[in-house]
Amino acid sequence: MYLPPHDPHVDDPMRFKPLFRIHLMERKCATVECMYGHKGPHNGHIQIVKKDEFSTKCNQTDHHRMSGGRQEEFRTWLREEWGRTLEDIFHEHMQELILMKFIYTSQYDNCLTYRRIYLPPSSPDDLIRPGLFKGTYGSHGLEIVMLSFHGRKAKGTKITGDPNIPAGQQTVEIDLAHPLQLPDVENLRDFSELSRIVLEVQEQVRREEQEEEHRQEEEDCSQQAAFQPAAAPLGGEGAEGEETAAGAQGTTQDKAPGSQPFVLPMGVISRNEDYPRTCRICFYGTGLTAGHGFTSPERTPGVFVLFDEDRFGFIWLDLKSFSLYSRIKVSFQNAEAPSREAFDEMLKNIQSLAT
Repeated sequence: MYLPPHDPHVDDPMRFKPLFRIHLMERKCATVECMYGHKGPHNGHIQIVKKDEFSTKCNQTDHHRMSGGRQEEFRTWLREEWGRTLEDIFHEHMQELILMKFIYTSQYDNCLTYRRIYLPPSSPDDLIRPGLFKGTYGSHGLEIVMLSFHGRKAKGTKITGDPNIPAGQQTVEIDLAHPLQLPDVENLRDFSELSRIVLEVQEQVRREEQEEEHRQEEEDCSQQAAFQPAAAPLGGEGAEGEETAAGAQGTTQDKAPGSQPFVLPMGVISRNEDYPRTCRICFYGTGLTAGHGFTSPERTPGVFVLFDEDRFGFIWLDLKSFSLYSRIKVSFQNAEAPSREAFDEMLKNIQSLAT
C-alpha cells in the first residue's frame, strides 16, 4: 500500500507499507503471508476474482490485535496514518471524522479486493501531464486524485475516498473553455470580489448550456422532419472528435507562458499555507460536496488554479476552503515488480493450488 504523506504536507513523498507477500518456493509450492499488524507475517490467502481484480484474506486476524485493545490499536493507527496523537487534535469535527475512518478501515482486517488502476492517456495539447496527485481535503486529511483531460473539460477523480465523497467519484471538474481573469492581489484578498467573478461565469455557463440544449432540440426536430435516420447521433465519433479538437485548440492557447501573483482571499481556509504565490492560469470549475454517506451530493462552483506542471489548487467557493494538489512522483517500482504477466501467472498458480 502506498499511503499519502502526513497532512498537510502534500509535497512529501508517498509512504510504503507492505500488506501481503507471496512465496514461490517450488513450481508447485506457494504460500501467502499477511503482513498486517505488528506481530510479524502470518497465514493468508489470495485469489483471482476477475480480470484486473484479485482479493486477499487473512486467516489469522488475531495477529492484528494488540494487548491494549481497540484503544491501543486506534492510537497506533493514528500515529502511523496521521503522524500525531489524539491530544494533538483539538477540533471536535476532525476527531469524529478520524474515528469514523478508523472504524471503517479496521473492520476489514486486511481482507481486501484490489482493482488495477489505468492511468489516463497523455496528449501534447493537455494543460499539464495527467496523472495521480495528493490533495488536501480539510479535516479528511490527504487524499489521492487522478487528473485526466477530456477535450474542453478536465476531471479530478478520487482514487481514495472519505465518509462524504467515496472513491471513484469526480471530485472536481474544470471547464477549460472558461478561463478566469483574477483581479490584482489586493482586490483578490476580498472574497466577495472573487465570488462575484466566479458567479458571473457560472451564470454564463448556465446560459450557454441552455442555448446548447435548445439548439440540439431544434436540430433533432429538423432531422426528424427531414427523415434523416442516417445522421450521426449526438456524442458519436464525429461529434466527439470535433469537441476534442476545439478543446485542444482552446487549451493550447491557454498554455501561453506567463504568471501572475496569487493569494488566497481572506476567510478562505487552507490546511497548507505553503502554497505558491504565483500561478499560470485559472479556470472556472465545480467541486462535488455531500453529507456523510454520500448523501445529497451537489456540484458547487469553484476556481481551478494552475501553479506549475506538478501543482494545482481548487478554491471551494461555498465551503470557503482551498485544496492544494501535488503530483505523485514515485515510480511504484515495488508495485511493478514482478511484471503484470508474471504476477497474473503467479495468482493463477496459487489459485490452482488452492483448488
